[in-house]
Amino acid sequence: MTSTHEGTFEGLRGQLQEAAATFADGPDALEGILLGIVDDVDHAVREPLEIFPVCHHSPASAVAMARRLREKQPKVVYLELCEDMAPLLTELRNCKLPVAVQSFATEVDGFPAEWSPLSVVAPITEASAEYQAIAYALDTPGVELVLVDRSSDHVFQWDARATESAGPADPDAPPAEEEAALHGDAVGVEIGDLRPRFAELEEHLLHHGKVRHWSEWWHQYVELPLGDSDHDTYRQVMLLIGSLFRRLAPGDAHRVRVDEDRERHMWTRMREHLAATGTDPADCLYVCGAFHAASRVAEFGVHGTDTFEISPPSATTWQHGLIPSSHAAIEAQFGLAAGSVSIAATVWAKNVRRTRVEPFRLAGQAGAKKSRAKKAAAPTGPAPELPPSDRLTGFLQRPPALDRLDEAELLGWSVEIVRAARRNGYLASTADAIAVFETSILLAGMRDRAKPTPYDFQDAAVTCIEKDTVPGRRDVRRLVEIMMGGDRVGQVGYEALPPLARDVHDRLAPLGLKLQQSGVQRALLDIASRPELERCSDALWMLRHLMPQGAARPIMGERKLGERPIQESWDLALGTYQRALIELGYEGVSIEQVLEQRLRRTAYDRRATAATVLEAVEDATLYLRSRRLADELGTHALEVLSAERSVDGAPEVLRRVRRLLAYYRTSEPVLPPWIESFAKTGYAHYCTLLPTAFTDDDATVRQVAAMLGFLFSMESLALSLGCDRTQLELAVAQSHPEEPPKTALLWAAQVQLGHLSRADLRAKCDELLGNPLVVPAYPRYLSGFVHALEPVPGLTDFVVEAVSNAFARLPDPVLLPWLPTLITTLRSGGSELAPLLIREAGRTFPGRLAALDAWVPPWHSRPDSEAMLSAHSAGGSHGCTLLAAHPATCDAVAALLGCEDPWETAEPGRPAGAALPGRHPETAVALEVLLTGA
Repeated sequence: MTSTHEGTFEGLRGQLQEAAATFADGPDALEGILLGIVDDVDHAVREPLEIFPVCHHSPASAVAMARRLREKQPKVVYLELCEDMAPLLTELRNCKLPVAVQSFATEVDGFPAEWSPLSVVAPITEASAEYQAIAYALDTPGVELVLVDRSSDHVFQWDARATESAGPADPDAPPAEEEAALHGDAVGVEIGDLRPRFAELEEHLLHHGKVRHWSEWWHQYVELPLGDSDHDTYRQVMLLIGSLFRRLAPGDAHRVRVDEDRERHMWTRMREHLAATGTDPADCLYVCGAFHAASRVAEFGVHGTDTFEISPPSATTWQHGLIPSSHAAIEAQFGLAAGSVSIAATVWAKNVRRTRVEPFRLAGQAGAKKSRAKKAAAPTGPAPELPPSDRLTGFLQRPPALDRLDEAELLGWSVEIVRAARRNGYLASTADAIAVFETSILLAGMRDRAKPTPYDFQDAAVTCIEKDTVPGRRDVRRLVEIMMGGDRVGQVGYEALPPLARDVHDRLAPLGLKLQQSGVQRALLDIASRPELERCSDALWMLRHLMPQGAARPIMGERKLGERPIQESWDLALGTYQRALIELGYEGVSIEQVLEQRLRRTAYDRRATAATVLEAVEDATLYLRSRRLADELGTHALEVLSAERSVDGAPEVLRRVRRLLAYYRTSEPVLPPWIESFAKTGYAHYCTLLPTAFTDDDATVRQVAAMLGFLFSMESLALSLGCDRTQLELAVAQSHPEEPPKTALLWAAQVQLGHLSRADLRAKCDELLGNPLVVPAYPRYLSGFVHALEPVPGLTDFVVEAVSNAFARLPDPVLLPWLPTLITTLRSGGSELAPLLIREAGRTFPGRLAALDAWVPPWHSRPDSEAMLSAHSAGGSHGCTLLAAHPATCDAVAALLGCEDPWETAEPGRPAGAALPGRHPETAVALEVLLTGA
């Protein structure tokens, strides 16, 4: 075999040696590089196992692959793709391309925790050589497909997270918010990443090629010339390009080591398979990137050394599946120009028509023809193998030829873009179509091109049609991309979905919607008349909790504790968010299982607070209706609360525990043990932290108010469980705040405990208003009183009185700056308190403007209670006249209590009525204050 090809490239070597001597003034490094490239091509061509170099998503590679597979008909196809992705390839027939083969791991073992989740994707389009190889191998009897590249686990073992990127982002690419992020932040793996790694080389090629980005250079100088070339020419040119980029790559030691390890891995796997099966290398085909085809590692070839040891995989459990992809997602992930993959799809269809090469398509593939599938399954006999000859010299010397058919195509493009522009609001006419046609030819001539490319046409259309304004939401550049094929979004078929995704579609089937389609669909659920739709409602609420916001969005209806749905309306876009739904399937077999796992993960996270654990308890009750899980997480919330040393989460804890307590009191015969323990432990916990919180500058008024709200609202339950009220009284007595809002909050707590009367509180406020030095700080006291409505809602009328007095007595320089603070306080931290104030103010103030002038505030017209009692006694009251007029009620109560004493007649000189209130009027005064709020 070596002697057959010994002199294949001798003529080319001589020409390159003379060129190196001419341009470099003698033999030097240039000669070594040029001759080394030829040696690399010769080395790969002479390999007994045929190497087929490709470039990812290249129509020329796909056409050459389809042609070669029909000619050679190999029995084994070795493919550069992660070896653990092999079981998924048969499911491609159930999908609409483009899709991506994905490996996914949510829990990592052996990698840094911050890398989680791990994701590796390999996009596959119809205009790709890898799809042609896969379709041929899977639909042709007796053909074996072997994936030989490193596994998904080794991708992360060998690489840092940033080393797998496909080069710098193109400056002409659309902004990130406009790109289709169907791949998320997954690491991309593709066959044949051909792009210069030497920045100066790429800049040189773009400058002299008169193009703006790498995708345009490749289309012009590689894709079009190789579109209808023969096998030997295609193969040698691709090997030449791969060797050139390899030898001119910068010395990134890590990246070079990873590339070489991949090549060692692939050749080691191929030799292992050849030794195990006894297959003749002549019956095999190795499909890999042109960059790896020109390898010089010792393990290269079927006769290479076997010194490379493949490391064992980590303990990470990987899940595999297919996710939808799109042209825009591929372009964004691999740094390609916007629209380049769509243009490649258009060129692929054109090449298939021109060359009459029959491509391979998987049987059952969406859009596939049965006749072609059958013909691909039973190809004719292989063509005889001929020794390759030197095709590089002729290819490099041949000038580009003008294809006359492109003029008709260009004219059709020009007419179509004008039609599309008029539909989008542009004032375009037939003259613009002629201008676009002529300008495209002019731009191609200025750029030394034999014929205009789609990129030249795009520039010409922007120049002639768009001018300086864009009337609609789409500019001309985007219209050209749509006209060239647009952003095609793939779809994973029902049969290829994971069990969870299929279960979701089955459960939502009663809605009667085509959930596989992209776009938003409206679902109406009349659960009152169709009770079976309640299961759909349950699934939708869980999907809303688990998936991105736009996947399932409620329009009407809500889910609250203790309430059952009646009617709901949803906007669903499960087809658009199919990737997110599929990745849910990697976490479990049902959405209930996934939701339970996530709630546990959230609750048991080391950064979880009592508030977040209570939220998990509420979600478990609300979505899963699981008493078992709620009790488990509630017990854990008790442990987390006991370990907390701050009051940051007190407002959220108060809000959620109140809601859960109200739910259990109305729906359960007895309270769960965990919530009783939570109330008891929380009572002691917040009593301990209360004195410190009053003096801590980091603790806000809202947080301290929430602590008091927990203590006062849970007091009856805590006392019934054995807590001592003295602990709360001591905590309040030990609190000595210095800030005005917290001082007002402390006064409110003392009123609630009975340590401070309303008269004393009113006197304190009057004292503050009467002190000119304290008047500027009085609004801060009022802010504290507003927050005090959380723990002491009975002070609502007093807060209205205090605010009214402030408006009446505070000077404008103090009052006006405080008003925005009051509004901000009510909006941010007191949204639930504002209705209390509004309701009380509506009850207190007159309802009509005319009555306002004669209106006297009740706190000004209310007489003193003790004076009323004295006047009442001095007036010679005749006792309880109503009771004497209707004694039957008193007789019934006396009989109930067992009192049989007869009625007595009041004698002159003896006190009339109840004598005890006369001797001890303090009790009656306190009762009146409590009842009337005086």
